[in-house]
Order: sequence, then C-alpha cells, then structure tokens
Amino acid sequence: MRVIGTAGHVDHGKSTLVEKLSGINPDRLAEEQSRQMTIDLGFAWLDLPDGETLGIVDMPGHRDFIENMLAGVGGIDAALLVIAADEGIMPQTREHLAILQLLDIRDIVIVISKIDLIDDPEWIELVKLEIEDLLSRSRFGDHPLITVSAHTGAGIDKLIETLRHLLAKLPQRVDYHQPRLPVDRIFAVSGFGAVATGTLSGGNLSVGDHIELQPSGKEGRIRGLQSYRREVETAYPGSRVAVNISGISRSEIQRGDVLTHPGQIRPTLLADAHFTQLADIERPLAHNAEVKVFCGASESIANIRLLDDDTLSPGANGWLQIRLREPLPLSRGDRFILRYPSPAETIGGGLIINPHSGRRHKRFQPQIIKELELRLSGSPGERLALAARGDSPQKLSDLQKKLGYSDDELTIALTEALSSGLIKRLNARQFWASESWQQLVDSIMTALRSFHAAKPLRLGMPRPELQSRLNVKLNLLDSVVEHEDHLTLETNFVRLTGHAIRFSSEQDERAKGVMQLLKAEAYTPPAIAELNQIAGEDVVRALADLRQIVHVNDSIAFAADNYDQLVAEIRRHISEFGEIDVKTLRDKSGASRKYAIAVLEHLDSLGITQRVGDVRMRGRNL
Repeated sequence: MRVIGTAGHVDHGKSTLVEKLSGINPDRLAEEQSRQMTIDLGFAWLDLPDGETLGIVDMPGHRDFIENMLAGVGGIDAALLVIAADEGIMPQTREHLAILQLLDIRDIVIVISKIDLIDDPEWIELVKLEIEDLLSRSRFGDHPLITVSAHTGAGIDKLIETLRHLLAKLPQRVDYHQPRLPVDRIFAVSGFGAVATGTLSGGNLSVGDHIELQPSGKEGRIRGLQSYRREVETAYPGSRVAVNISGISRSEIQRGDVLTHPGQIRPTLLADAHFTQLADIERPLAHNAEVKVFCGASESIANIRLLDDDTLSPGANGWLQIRLREPLPLSRGDRFILRYPSPAETIGGGLIINPHSGRRHKRFQPQIIKELELRLSGSPGERLALAARGDSPQKLSDLQKKLGYSDDELTIALTEALSSGLIKRLNARQFWASESWQQLVDSIMTALRSFHAAKPLRLGMPRPELQSRLNVKLNLLDSVVEHEDHLTLETNFVRLTGHAIRFSSEQDERAKGVMQLLKAEAYTPPAIAELNQIAGEDVVRALADLRQIVHVNDSIAFAADNYDQLVAEIRRHISEFGEIDVKTLRDKSGASRKYAIAVLEHLDSLGITQRVGDVRMRGRNL
C-alpha cells in the first residue's frame, strides 16, 4: 500500500480532483465545504486497476495553512502537484515544491487542472512551459505532466494509469520491526473510545498489541484497526491506518504524537541534524535563531545551534543541533522542515542524524563534524559501528531499530562491520563497537597499572573492586579480560598478564617461616594477627592471593594443603553419612571447637555445606 499527497494552490481544484479520483470528498469540515477551501488535512483512497490501494492525503494549499500541510506531507511516498490551467504557478506552488525536495520526496506527478476552463490551446502550452522552466531548476525536471478536468473527466484515466506505473516502481517500505504511526487526526467513537489516524511506517501493528504514545509515555492496547475503512487484524508499513485505542482517552492524544510499541522510541530535547537552506530565503539562518520545527505530524519551537558557522547563507548546508522547547519523538533518518515563526517563512529542511545528542556539542570542533559526516554518509558497516558505541553492548535488534535498517541492510552492515573489525560480537545477540571495547580495555589497563604500582605484593585487583571502579557489569568485564591476551583473571583477581608477586630475599624468608609454622600446627594454626607480626601484613596477604594460605575468617587462616585435606574429609564424610557436626570434625582433625566452627561456617558461605540445626549437610556446591 502507498500514500500520495496532493499539493497546490487553494483554487487549483485539488479536492475536486481527489473526489473525482476516489469518490470521496476530502474536505470534511463544514467551513471547508462552505468556503471551498482545504483548511486541514483531508483523507481519501483509490483502488487502482491492478488491485493496489492508494491512500491520499489532501493537503491545504493556502499559505495561511502551510503548517497544516506540513503535518501531512511527512508520511507520503509521492505527490500530485496540482496547478490550475487558468492561474498557472503561484507562490505557494513554489513553496510546496521546495518542501517536497527538502523532505526527499523523489516522485511527483504534475497535474494541470481545470483545462475545461481554457479554450485556447496556446494558453495551456504557455502554462506547461512555465511549469517546465520551474521544474528544470529542481530534481523533478523529467517527471510526468498530465492535463485533466475533474468536471469533464478528461485526462483522469491517463492520470490513474500514470499513478499505477509510478507506484509500481517505488521501493518497498522498510520493515525494521519498529512501527511508528505519527498521529495526524484524532476523534472519538461512542462506545469504542479514542481513534488515532496516521500513515504507518517502520513495522506492523496488530489488534491486541500493547502500544505506547510518545512523548507522553502513556500506554494502552489496540482494540481495533481499520485501513481505508476496512477492518484489518494487522496493518502494514505504507498504509493509512485508524487505530482504536483502549487505555488512552481522546483528550490524552494530540496531533504530532507517535504511536509505537513500548520502549522503542524515546522523546528528545536535543538532536543533531544536517540542514539545507532554501536558495531564495531572504534571511540567513543565524546561530541560536528561534524557529519552528516540523517533523512527521509534530511541531515545536526550537533554537538552532550552528556547529560549523555563525550564519548559514541562502542555498548553503551545514550541521546543527536542534534544541527543542518541548520533547518530540524523533528517530534517526527523520526528515524535518524549519520555519521562522514570525513573519512565517519556510527556511529549509534536513535530516535527523542523531536524535539523542545527550549533550551540547562544542562549536567549531572538526572531530565532531567528522563523526556527524560519518553518521550521514558512512558505509552501512561504519554507521552500524557508530550506533554500537556506548557504555555497554547492544542487541542487534536494538541497533536495527536505531538505524532503521531492513533485515537485508542489517545483514550487509553487520558483515562489513565484523570483517573490517569495526564491531565485536560478544555472543549470539550482543554487539559492541570496537572503539568502545578498546576504551574499556584502556581503562582496565590504566587501573591495573596504578594498582600494581601501589600494591606490588597483591596478585591483582579483586574483580568486584575493579568492576565497581569502572562501573561496568561483571559479565562484560569478564568477557573483555577473557578475550585480551594482556589481561588475566586468576582466582577472582584481575591482573596484567606480565605482573607477578615477587618477594625480596628478606620477604621470601619471612614467607617461608609463616608456611613452616602453619604446616607444623596444621589444624590449630596461629591467628592471622600473629602471622602479620611475624612476616608483615603485605606478605601474609600475598600468600593468600597466591593461595598458599586460605583465610576462613578475619582471624584464622590455614596452609592451603591442610585446608584442602580438611575440606576433602568433610566432603567424604557427608557423602557417606549425609551430615557432619562440629564434634565429629573436631575428633577427626584434632582441631579445637573454635577452629572446627570457623571452617564449617566458611564452607557454609561457599555453599559447600548447609547448616541444618546443629549439623551440616550437603550444600548446593558440594
């Protein structure tokens, strides 16, 4: 399904032509019908001979209602530019044509209407020449030009056939599993509740779907769907859709809101954009100028921050940040129009490159401009890698939604990014930009160098301490350490691979003395405080890091060999008898009650044993 828009002067017969094509009068308001003037958006549809349904958005032509026109033009695939034979090109014709170019609408059909009012064929030829001259200065120089009369029907069949050929060659709407319905009309149906209409893009909507309204964040469900007044279970990208919503009232919805699935779109107040100014604009765009932003069906007052100049001259393009007064649900790749609020004038338009800047960029920074240019015109893999930057890896499905790639486009981008080393695959679903990965690697190495220098007799930084210092998830830290040869994880310590505990001759003698003492008094060892006095706390701590001794609590440690023998005996006894108590362990080891309790409590904390009353039984980790 496709949607076209009709644009042109107020008296050019757009609505009459739409009614002739579709049988539907798009002027639904009483004022529109009495004044014979399109004031707000009108909607109709046409069933083409090949069975394709063509949606029609009839947009106001009068300059006073250009902002209503902008609410409908964003979702169309192509346009009919209607020019009356008795009047020719008008100022708003030029403005509509400029807006179509700024929104990157590439396919139009030029319609000269009301030919029944002209008896002189030469006059029609003059109008054609005027139109061709205008189009020659635009991208639409070779597009079809059809003469019609909605009154007599002349040219209508040719127009329908031209539309059929035009729609057949249009590319398919991208389905990247992120449905977006910019709301352009809202009404209530008695007994059914709120209904919102718009042109669907990005993905499917189905009856029963849980939906979210942005920027308010209100949630509801789809009670029913209609497309061209036909009840449907699922609506597809490229179709006009009416959504009956439960859980959200009519008063809570306004034009410009976006219906989508929960969590897929976030409203923003600051966005990066590439902008092109109209060549015939009278005022250059100045840094921090106040403007109106139109995107989708929404509009907002904003201030414009020029990033690479102080002013933008007519016909020039440049980079800017849009600082919105109120949040809008923008997405990467959205087209927008800027207008001066007073006196009202269209300035130009462009493309949203990054809808969530997060911060105000410093101006005149080549690195920032370079990154924005890469986001705009980089290869698919480069753009995927940019999207995958951040503090943590992302799901491939989230990257697809962020970029607006189809499944095929995503496959191409991922293949390129992986083969060129721009992105890293952490597992089947998680991907991360190599640049972000390397930043974390560098942070880990910096932290470890500092730690090793300050505490050379520690095996490494305790893994939880390193995680806390870097503020990353443990599984991400582990993945980086696992894949980097110069990082090592050993007994819950992270160290640089080249680091090792090295005792001086004196420290080595003291360490040997501690180990001899612990082995001599296997199950009644001296307190840790006494060991610290003998060898020094740093040496004792190093022996623990090297697992030559094992701390069972803050005051008791065993030689590792003795501890392992004791644990093996406890395991064996529980396996044979199902349990062990303090007295049994004391009798088997010759340890005092204090030491037996300390060992069993330590094993409880490790899940090797589990206390049940006065005995220990098999723990989850036995």
